[in-house]
Amino acid sequence: MALGATLLFVSACLDLPRVTRPDIPDGIPPGAGAPTPYIDINAPGRTAELLRGWATPISDSTGIPLIALESYGNAAEIQRQQHPECGLAWTTLAGVAAVESKHGTHHGTDIAPNGDTSPPIRGVALDGTRGNMTIHDTDGGKIDGDPTHDRAMGPFQFIPETWNRFGVDANGDGRANPDNLDDAALSAARYLCVSAGGDMTTPEGWEKAVKVYNNSTKYVLDVRDRANAYSINVRY
Repeated sequence: MALGATLLFVSACLDLPRVTRPDIPDGIPPGAGAPTPYIDINAPGRTAELLRGWATPISDSTGIPLIALESYGNAAEIQRQQHPECGLAWTTLAGVAAVESKHGTHHGTDIAPNGDTSPPIRGVALDGTRGNMTIHDTDGGKIDGDPTHDRAMGPFQFIPETWNRFGVDANGDGRANPDNLDDAALSAARYLCVSAGGDMTTPEGWEKAVKVYNNSTKYVLDVRDRANAYSINVRY
């Protein structure tokens, strides 16, 4: 008997433990996941670092980069303290960022300790081709680097006009930067809460917010599935 066949026979006879992947919920809104602990959101510097102890085991389980997960938790906690009526969970932010940019790692982009992503993530020119809408330049190319048409920017893929309205500094460097995960996550949290009419705790409010972000049923389901997976500490 060949060695390979012998090994196959032996392994078939052993009572080996099986790893069973838990069923991913499909509810809307998605599960909230492990609650973020209270932090001083007005502390100097990068407040997301205060969540490192919370984020580390979740990052290990879900595969979400640690710095990115800190950003999502920080944004959700800031919203919880400032706008508790919205009810935005970090899992939703993680679901959006997973779909938009693979948590800021699209095409090999690196994440720095302060949340900066490089090289910058830019979408295609919004020139009406490939099924995209047409959005002529609104920022003189200063933010997205394109003086002719707007492009989606950063790990949460903001267009310049939306960034100018909702962009905020969240990592304490004094600048709102769409290519910084802390800034982008908090800006996305603000945008989603406003888009939901201030309440993301209902199926209607949650779906409305995510569809304003991207008006596609498939997109909503993709975000839902990833957020629900993260809510039970499962990779997606």
